[in-house]
This record gives sequence, structure tokens and C-alpha cells, in this order.
Amino acid sequence: MLETIAITRITLREIHLPLRETFRISSGMTSTRRILLLELTDRDGVATWSECTAGERPNYSPETIDTAWLAIGEWVAPRVLGREFGGPQEIHAALERDFRGHNMAKAAVEMGGWALAAERRAVSLTATLGGTRAKIATGISLGIQPDPESLARVAREARAEGYRKIKCKIAPGADLEYLAAAREALGPDAPLMADANSAYTLDDADHLARLDELDLLMIEQPLANDDLVRHAELQKRLKTPICLDESITGVDRAEDMLALGAGKIINIKPARVGGFTSAKAIHDLCAARGVPVWHGGMLESGIGRAYNVALASLANFTIPGDVSPSARYWEQDIVTPEWTMSEDGMVSVPYDRPGLGIAVNMDRIDELTVRRARLVAE
Repeated sequence: MLETIAITRITLREIHLPLRETFRISSGMTSTRRILLLELTDRDGVATWSECTAGERPNYSPETIDTAWLAIGEWVAPRVLGREFGGPQEIHAALERDFRGHNMAKAAVEMGGWALAAERRAVSLTATLGGTRAKIATGISLGIQPDPESLARVAREARAEGYRKIKCKIAPGADLEYLAAAREALGPDAPLMADANSAYTLDDADHLARLDELDLLMIEQPLANDDLVRHAELQKRLKTPICLDESITGVDRAEDMLALGAGKIINIKPARVGGFTSAKAIHDLCAARGVPVWHGGMLESGIGRAYNVALASLANFTIPGDVSPSARYWEQDIVTPEWTMSEDGMVSVPYDRPGLGIAVNMDRIDELTVRRARLVAE
């Protein structure tokens, strides 16, 4: 049983963390990541950090860093500050009651509750969640490249570095020829997939069916984020498995996907579904139904990565996740030690270290902070 949690203070910080290189997907480009960090402190002075993964623009989800900042201050924090909870699952329930949307804002506090519970028990976040793996297989997400040859080159380099899955962002006009070049560069057996971020419609079904020739692991989120019916129709026309990401905002949507046959794989991002309680429920549902899951990424800092790694250690995360090491995205991360990957594409899980398993580099965070706010229990 998890120990009682009573959060008395939440400090919000926005930092600007520059990427090593611009990252492009079908809906936009990012060169500097605006990141919302939270420091949560309980009544006994135990503290931890969490991260809200909402982006700068409402292109992945309706939420942004600015809407999350507002939502946490106005509605999320007042529901938890000064209250006593029997565990982080109770925080999740309190944030769901008569409170629609704002999943990423809710998740930043709910997931912080899980880390606080781990800190209080002096055990790892991984153990608190029920994770079982000491190491997890790692994939890489490659942004849309200028031309097929460039994608082939960076895909080959990523494979040589040890990444166990190569995910290529695609968009109309930058898809079949690009993926064919990557497949030729990597060989027929390399684990290759495509991610469309909702860039297509069902009118593109015949075009997308040509992906079957490339023997991909999956195509992720080809159609609109809220359209399970058309995904089901597309899946009937594809041999390539469809993986849903943006469409799965809770366990109910996962159940709907399975009932409709709208996909065969789920990418679980805990922030997208409102936190760890919901993410674990989706994981367990898929495990019971024999549906594989994997952990996606949102260009998180090392703090957010700690949460990803802990969750990805659960048993049914059988496909390599987007949990790349710090050096993949950042010249310098905000944690020590920074996240690293072995030559064979594995990230070690800090199972034997309490809480997040990493230390926060406060000098680095102070250097990058552009605004802050302190929320306290009344």
C-alpha cells in the first residue's frame, strides 16, 4: 500500500532548453523546447520534480505550456494542495471529478504524486509503479529530413549507434520515397516504422497501402486524432499494423480502439492520458488482450525521461520506446547523471535508487528559467 501524500507547495518554472538540432514533424518544427517543470513538496519537506510535456503550440494536443501553466494554477493545484491522499491514484480521481480535459496539466501533478510516494518510501519510482526490467530497449525518432538521401543517412547512423527501432516522421510529399530509401539503407530486417502525426485522410488509403511493400513495424497515427472509425476502415485495407497515439486519451478510448479494430498497437504517453494511473490501466488492458504497447516521447528533459523510463519498465512494453539518451537532443541536460544508452541500444533503469533515480542540476535550471510561480496550501 502506498503511503499517504499531502502536497503543501508546488513551484512552477518555465525553462528554455535548446535542442542540438531542429526537430520537424508534419505539423511544425521545434528548435528550442519551452518546458514546464514542477517542484512538489509535502508537509514533511520531502520534495521531488515533475515535468509537464505540453508543447509550445496546440498541434499535438489542444494543450500548450501556457494553458497548462494556467490550468495548474487555477484548477489542478487547488484540488490537491493541503489535502491528504491515500496514494497517487486518489490524486487522479480527485482531478477527474467534474474536470474535463487538461490531461497534461493533471498528469504533471499526478505523476509527481507517484514520485513523492516513492521518495517517502525510499524506493525507486520504477518499483512503486511495479516495473520489472533493469534495462529497456531504446528506439529513436527521426524528424522529417530534407530529402530521401538525408533520411537514409541518419537512419543508417542511428542503427549503427545501437538504436533498436527507427521511427521516421512522415507527411504527404515526404513519405513513400523517403521510407523506401531508409529501408534500403537499413536492410529488410531492421525495425523501421513511420509516424504521420495525423497528416493523412482516408482518401489517402490507396497511397498508404503502398507502405505494405516496406514491411514496417507499424504506421503511427495516420489519420485524425479523434477518428477511430476511419482508422478502423484504414486498418482493414492495410497489412501494416496501425499504432494509435493521439487518439488514445484514456482507457475508454483504448477499449474503443480494440472493439472497432482501429489499430493493433498503442503508444502510451502518460501525460497524454492524464498520468500514471490511466497509463497503467491502458497497459494492463492491452496485456490482457495480447496487444503490444510502447512508450512514446515528447522531447522531454532528463526529468521527464525519468518518468518515461520507470513506466517503460512494465512488462507489456515489448516494443522499443522513444526514450533516447540525453545527448540525442540536448547539449547539456538538466539532470545528473545524464541519461545514456549502451552500444546495444539499452537504457539502464535506476531500480536501486530512490525516487526518480537522478539528481536535478539546480545551477542549470536556474540558468534556463524564464519565469516561476509558487503555489501553496491555504
